[in-house]
Amino acid sequence: MTDPFRDAAGRPIRSLASLNGLAPAERDAAYYSLLPDALFERLGLDRARPFDAQGGPLFEVDGSPGTGVVEIRFFHPSDRRDPVLYAQLADTPNNQIIVLLLVINDPCAPRFDVDRDWQGERTKFGTLSRNVEAEVAAMQAGLGPGQIRRGLKISRAMLPAFEQFMARLGHELFFLEPLAYHSAIVFERFGFAYSQGRRKMEWIDRQFQPGGELFKRLDGSTPFRLPGADRTVRGRSWAIHDGILGESFTDIHMYKRIGKSAGLCTFPNAEW
Repeated sequence: MTDPFRDAAGRPIRSLASLNGLAPAERDAAYYSLLPDALFERLGLDRARPFDAQGGPLFEVDGSPGTGVVEIRFFHPSDRRDPVLYAQLADTPNNQIIVLLLVINDPCAPRFDVDRDWQGERTKFGTLSRNVEAEVAAMQAGLGPGQIRRGLKISRAMLPAFEQFMARLGHELFFLEPLAYHSAIVFERFGFAYSQGRRKMEWIDRQFQPGGELFKRLDGSTPFRLPGADRTVRGRSWAIHDGILGESFTDIHMYKRIGKSAGLCTFPNAEW
């Protein structure tokens, strides 16, 4: 049986709001458990000593008492510009927990400034503005929309840590909002199901088949709409990021049952 997180009175904690109400050291230790051993092994760091050479903490938590939202950041000692891992979680109105954002960066990989436009303003994952030149370079380097660096390939290793964390909060499932098409496909492979958006994902797959509406729009009119993009997850995702749907990639909601896989696949035989 999973040992629950407990408050100062010994009562089980069921929400992020309550977790944020713990003493900072206890709160941070709880969120630190979200980081898998694979992260430290991949970076050659000591899990027991999350500090840089000057003694500064590599792990940061932004979760104020009384609020049901938390942001966690983990940095590499050599580069504090971008977190190696960034996650934002929140309580939902119906007492569930949702992962709003999860980003994992390889600090040793080249950086692509897709997060800033030509004026240096934040692009908010391309929703406010875009840096097309940087996006083309990122795409050609094998990245997906929104990625500033390649990942560490530890997302699958993070799943057990997330499931254990949710179980200690007394939850049998948790929710997630993929911000891009390729993210949704990745989470399908991790065993997630759709609480909303499955039909849209299946429609996208049908329309990228030869003769489909999205297939026809791969006309080479932009670097992100080249013929053949329909055959790969990354190609489809860049085309969707470029607006090929005629609308934003939104209203996709997923969930994962602890210890169970949904076994869904909306893009059969997909190549990355």
